Amino acid sequence: MSTIPDLPEDERPRERLARLGASALSDAELLAIFLRVGVKGCSAIEVGRQLLSKYGSLNALGGLSIPELASEHGLGPAKAAQLKAAFELGIRCAQEKMASQVMNSADAIYQAIAPRLAHERHEHILIILLNTKLQATQTIELSKGNANTALCEPRDVLHHVLLGQAPAFVLIHNHPSGDPSPSRQDISLTKKIQQACETMHLRFVDHVIIGRPGDQRPQPYYSFAGAGLL
Repeated sequence: MSTIPDLPEDERPRERLARLGASALSDAELLAIFLRVGVKGCSAIEVGRQLLSKYGSLNALGGLSIPELASEHGLGPAKAAQLKAAFELGIRCAQEKMASQVMNSADAIYQAIAPRLAHERHEHILIILLNTKLQATQTIELSKGNANTALCEPRDVLHHVLLGQAPAFVLIHNHPSGDPSPSRQDISLTKKIQQACETMHLRFVDHVIIGRPGDQRPQPYYSFAGAGLL
């Protein structure tokens, strides 16, 4: 199999990046630029393709731990650490952009949080504090659980909302299974928080459950507001 230097110059990922911009490159080509070199019998582009084929997406690849990445053929500890850092920078960039977005729809909330939660293997519960324009002012992780559940009480949510003097907020958690359908516990928690918010004159904008795209799912998230339950 040919290596990247064997390719015509205008087909090499780094040269294509300089000429056409990053958006013109495939995920495998971007990974190849990061990897720099391949392994015996595989170019860096092919190593990137194999990783994407094995895990299905960049998000899934980014959800791996450093030891898991390091065990992949063509990576190793140093590249695994660098790749993990690159994914984390992407997540933080998305979080910075979130500050200027108006969180008035489940789709906007999903787009802002999915890079962080969609492929987590444990359940996480977050709240996003919002200002009067429904722009994010702070994101707080309330709880990290196991593969099936994370513990949270209404008082935990309201404590942070009141402490942050936020007039509105969004509650978010992920389902590691990928299925965003709410459990009975999810529904019960949402009702209790909504009842408390009515008493305290706080705006509970939405509770969004983050899942993953699937053939049998109309969308990769569940919105309590969208379902008419808030």
